[in-house]
Amino acid sequence: MTMKALLTFAGAVTLAGLSTAALAQRDPAYAAARAAGQVGEQPDGYLGVVGGGSAELRALVSNINIQRKAAYTQKAQASGATVEQLAFTSGCNLIAQTQAGEKYKAPDGSWQTRGAGAPQRDSRCV
Repeated sequence: MTMKALLTFAGAVTLAGLSTAALAQRDPAYAAARAAGQVGEQPDGYLGVVGGGSAELRALVSNINIQRKAAYTQKAQASGATVEQLAFTSGCNLIAQTQAGEKYKAPDGSWQTRGAGAPQRDSRCV
């Protein structure tokens, strides 16, 4: 699969995967943690805990990531791409979709807070 085709497909996967994200965002604990900067999007397509986090928060993030991996796996099987390729491209898109004040992991591995401008993303993100 060419990179352009993969990115196009992954964009569609991200839109399809938004149903998982939308379900997670209905959870008041997830919404509160995101608003408080306790969780953030990572370049690998998964949600991360910023700092240590409580056991409950880590369990919530783990559950969301299990759902994401299942969605990536299903889409990868249908497309011929790898789970990692789909997850990475989704990570690029999810970071781009963060709102001002939300956390995301920059390419250097540091947690950043999204400002008014575009977030720092991996140079392979389109």
